[in-house]
Formats: sequence, C-alpha cells, structure tokens
Amino acid sequence: MRRKTRTPRTLPHRRTVPSHSAEEAWFWFIRCQKARDDGARMEADMTRDARPCELEDVYRAVKHLSVTRKINRHHVRVLVDYGNVECPPDPRCREEEYPHRLWNEALDKLTSILKKKEIIE
Repeated sequence: MRRKTRTPRTLPHRRTVPSHSAEEAWFWFIRCQKARDDGARMEADMTRDARPCELEDVYRAVKHLSVTRKINRHHVRVLVDYGNVECPPDPRCREEEYPHRLWNEALDKLTSILKKKEIIE
C-alpha cells in the first residue's frame, strides 16, 4: 500500500504579528487551547493578522524546557494556573511571591526560545 505524503496547505500571504513578550504568547496559547478544548476548530486563517507560529510551537517550547530540566513541574503548574485566569501572579500579595518568582523564571527561559523562533519580538 502506498503511503500518502502530507503536504501543507498553502495560504495566501498574510501579515504576521509576533507577540510582544513571552507572557503575551503564553496567554494567547492558553486562550486558544481553552477554545480548542471547548470544541473550536483552529484554522490558520481565522484572524485578520496571523501569528507567526502554531499553538504547538509554544507547547513544544515549554515541553522542551521541562524535558531538559530548565524548568520543573512547579514552573509549569504556575504557568498553567495563572494562564487559565489570564493574570500573572502579583508579587505584592504575600501568597503569590513564590509563584511570581517561578512565573518570571519560566517566562525568562521561554523568551529565549521564542525569540530564536521569531515568535516574539
């Protein structure tokens, strides 16, 4: 049986808009992931200005950081928890001082990867 090759769908050339920061890219990823979980179909040409990446690119970057032990499960938990409420931890709140430190450490590591891939400015 002949194996089918996968060819990417060609899209009309559109302007891509990179995120300003890793935090913005992370919140975008979480919002899109929530929509996907709720049954939305993600199409590359759904918005006027396209992102220079796919959802999986951000996921893979975090997964790579976790697998290479540059961040640990506590960092990932903070990213997910505060990403879901779409608000970073507030360092002025005593209970959020530690999550704020983890948040900054994780986003600092994520920034270097996303800049290399030109996902953020």
